[in-house]
Amino acid sequence: MEAPLRSIHVVAGVITDVRGRVLLARRGEDSDLAGLWEFPGGKREAGETSEAALIRELHEELGIDAEVGEALIEVPQEYPGKRLRLEVRAIRSWKGTPRGREGQALTWVAPDRLSRYSMPSADVPVVGALRQTDRYLVTPEPGADLEAWRQSLRRALEAGIERVQLRARSLPAEAYAALARDVADECRRTGVELLLNRDIALATELGVGVQLGSEQLGGLQERPLPEGQTVGASCHDLDDLRQAQNLGCDFAVLGPVRETATHPGAPPLGWEGFVALREQVALPIYAIGGLTVADLQTARSHGAQGIAAIRSLWL
Repeated sequence: MEAPLRSIHVVAGVITDVRGRVLLARRGEDSDLAGLWEFPGGKREAGETSEAALIRELHEELGIDAEVGEALIEVPQEYPGKRLRLEVRAIRSWKGTPRGREGQALTWVAPDRLSRYSMPSADVPVVGALRQTDRYLVTPEPGADLEAWRQSLRRALEAGIERVQLRARSLPAEAYAALARDVADECRRTGVELLLNRDIALATELGVGVQLGSEQLGGLQERPLPEGQTVGASCHDLDDLRQAQNLGCDFAVLGPVRETATHPGAPPLGWEGFVALREQVALPIYAIGGLTVADLQTARSHGAQGIAAIRSLWL
């Protein structure tokens, strides 16, 4: 019988300067994952609160006195020989000038350049949490009243939805393509990101993103769209997630977390099952399945980018 993996709780801080740049620290040559860049912080010791641990670590590592702010995300991640939970907090303010007191290199990075830095797998979803929206709307199938459907979409965009997946399998090909063009124009006008459900060819033509179905993943050998056109993947198990990561997808959607009318026969993962899969890959992952905006904090505390939903985000 294998011995259980040791568990480590690490608390890290997102430190932002007046220019909006984020501070990263480089792991030393004598540490695990040497040379990779990470959000500064360290292990929470027995009896410490997360706030106390982060204040102590930032003082020891950077020489600053920090005021710890809100929770951003907690990422469970399995590494060889250990199971890590990376709790990430915003740093409201600090006193002093950050410097590498342990000889580590530091750098200030513009948010849109964070993904260019090689990071430990637990830190990668943190970049997603900072850069990508926490709500992903999947449209319901258009019914007979297409104008009412369009009005609902407009209301959702006006309410602040920033990422939309157009899912309209019930429409004939020509009607679907016409609707996709109209929705793409609406999303461009409002600055919203659009992904088409499964249709790589039309996404290529329209210059938008694509949401791959789980059945498509195994048949692809490389990312189907260039950088700049977002690729998401709908996943149900570890094989799906690993293939999505290998293809270079920008995020995955994993579920169902709870029972849903959309997938009545699918056994729900529950949050425990979600975490068991989340900790095996470095992708940003939306949780889906019976979730609402009220579940966002819970989702983030289990390592999710946020929630993907149909009914609860459709207005």
